Amino acid sequence: GVEILDGTQRHWPADLVILAMGFVSPEATIAKQLHLDLDKRNNIAADYGDYHTSLEGVFACGDCRRGQSLVVWAIHEGRGAAAKCDAYLQKRASSDWSRGDMLRAA
Repeated sequence: GVEILDGTQRHWPADLVILAMGFVSPEATIAKQLHLDLDKRNNIAADYGDYHTSLEGVFACGDCRRGQSLVVWAIHEGRGAAAKCDAYLQKRASSDWSRGDMLRAA
């Protein structure tokens, strides 16, 4: 088990902490709060190469999508998901701009 060493605890204030610890099950709280679909192994459901979850604008990759794996897969999927997220945001910004939403927001 885990052994706690005296004097080693630290506290950092944060609004959200996402643990990236390979070989640990995906954090269930976030998936439940966002009502994300899960696969049969309780990973967040998102197709490889697409990374979109069941909630628009939310992407999943690495261990939370594929389950326990090597860090090289998490890095590879992280890059792929970042590209998909960027494309999604670029398309959304373009759509918002064409509707004039950007002007109202300014």
